[in-house]
Amino acid sequence: MRLPIALLAVLLLTGARDPILVPEVSQHEVQVRQGFTGTELLLFGAILTPDGTRAGRDYDIVVVLKGPTQSIVVREKQKVAGIWINADSAGFRSAPSYYAVASSRPIRQIVDEKTAAIYEFGLRNIQLSPIGAIDPAQQARFAAGLAALKTGEGLYKQAEGGVKISEQVLYQARITLPSSVPTGTYTAETFAISKGWVVASATSRIEVRKIGFEGAIARFAQNSSFSYGLLAVALSVLMGWLAGRLFALI
Repeated sequence: MRLPIALLAVLLLTGARDPILVPEVSQHEVQVRQGFTGTELLLFGAILTPDGTRAGRDYDIVVVLKGPTQSIVVREKQKVAGIWINADSAGFRSAPSYYAVASSRPIRQIVDEKTAAIYEFGLRNIQLSPIGAIDPAQQARFAAGLAALKTGEGLYKQAEGGVKISEQVLYQARITLPSSVPTGTYTAETFAISKGWVVASATSRIEVRKIGFEGAIARFAQNSSFSYGLLAVALSVLMGWLAGRLFALI
C-alpha cells in the first residue's frame, strides 16, 4: 500500500502547483436586432494558484471562441470554356459556424503541432468530420478552402498576439463578431500553457440570439418549419399575382 499512497501524494503535490483560470466575458448574451452592425467581446480573467494567490510562473494564454457546429458542403469551382462551374465537392458534418483564436504569442512558439491539433489551436487545426470517405490530401485542400471562405466572410479569424497578459496575473483578448454572426450557443475556451503543456483550462458560454421582429420570424421558422414553408410559398404567389396585376394596369 505504500507505493500507491506515495504516488497519490506526489500527484496531489503536483496538482497543487498547477494554476487555475478565472475567466469572464464582457457579454454573456449578444442580442441581434435590426440594424445590428456587429459587436466586440472582451474575454478576460486571472491566472491564480489554487489558494487564490498570484501564480509564480510564466504562462501563455490561448483563447478559442467557437459557434455552434453545422454541416456544410464545400464546392470547388473550375473554369471550363470560359465559364466557372462546380467541380469536386466535400461535405463536413461538424464545421463551426464561427471560430476565432487569440494567443499571447504565435502558436507555433507556444505548443508543438500535436498539441495544437488536439486543442484546435489555429485555423489549420479545426477538427472537421468529413461526410463519407475522402482522400486525406483532398480533405486538407477542402478544409483549407473552407477556412479561407469563412475568413473572407469574417467568421473565422486568428490573432496571434491578440491576448495581453499583465504581470502574469491578468489577461484579456478582444474578439469581434460581425453583423452576419450566426445565432446559438458559443463556447469561449481559455487555456494556460507553460513550457508547451496545457496546465489549466476554463470554459465560458455566450448566447447569440435574435430579438424583435427578426427573432420572432426565426423562432417561427425553427419551431414551425412546415407552416413557415407554406406561408413563404403563399406570400411568393401573392406577390407574383400582385406584380402581374400591377403590370397589367400600366
